[in-house]
Amino acid sequence: MPSALAYFCEVARTGSVTEAAASQHLAPSAVSRQIAKLERDVGVPLFARHARGMTLTEAGHRLLAHARRHEVESSTLIAEIRSVDATEHGTVTVACTEGFSQSVVPRAMASVHRTHPSVTFTLDVVGREEASRRVVDARADVAVTFSLGRRTDVTVEHSITVPICAVVAPGHPLTDRDSVDLTDICAYPLALSTTGSSQRELFDAGVRLEGLSPHVGLQCERLAPILEFARSSDGVALVSDLGGDRKSGLTYIPLVHPVFAQRRAEIHTMQGRPPSPRTVALLDALTDILVASG
Repeated sequence: MPSALAYFCEVARTGSVTEAAASQHLAPSAVSRQIAKLERDVGVPLFARHARGMTLTEAGHRLLAHARRHEVESSTLIAEIRSVDATEHGTVTVACTEGFSQSVVPRAMASVHRTHPSVTFTLDVVGREEASRRVVDARADVAVTFSLGRRTDVTVEHSITVPICAVVAPGHPLTDRDSVDLTDICAYPLALSTTGSSQRELFDAGVRLEGLSPHVGLQCERLAPILEFARSSDGVALVSDLGGDRKSGLTYIPLVHPVFAQRRAEIHTMQGRPPSPRTVALLDALTDILVASG
């Protein structure tokens, strides 16, 4: 990697010319000159300067993603050249949202590991946008996440609509229903994902369309507390129906509303970078599980 680009990546990582210079054993002025030259060469600012440090502009994010892709592709090529069997050896990094981390992704990893026992998997549980960004930035080989629209910055390996379920405890008044709508569940305290999640965005849009005023008894980024709230109260939890993720002792009832059709479960990989054989094996296992649960 050229020196100016290496210094740029270090400033992006640390958010500070001074810290970047210290890590490279250089004077801050030398790093500043390299960054200024790089910005002149590309013709746009790569950083926004603040009193507390430096943050990437949109152009900076794009250049950083390119630099990371180049670095990862070089490392991957070298590793595969050295490997006797590229399918059997190496690491596959997956970024996924919390719901997929409960069962779908670990099950797919276990399936691949049975036939390729030398592969090492790394799983990072992050937000839905961060999962895709990690693929774009070459920090993950695969993202498993929800999307509300067409993605143009990644390769979408598989996309499927996943039903939404209302989850209630045994004996709840809704237990015997074949399906429920927003009016039905809004009669009870709700346990929902936090504002900003795709499911919550669509729920909020749906209740606005219906003119409903729900009471949110619990909002949480994690799935376990949401399910426990439903198990321990007369409330209703709202979760994605990912088949094998169902917890015993709870009743899952399909929630019917057209607003939820906008959200799709997707598997993403980096554009322009063919996945390794071991990654392809994982993509196949993930797709099989999602199709079975859809």
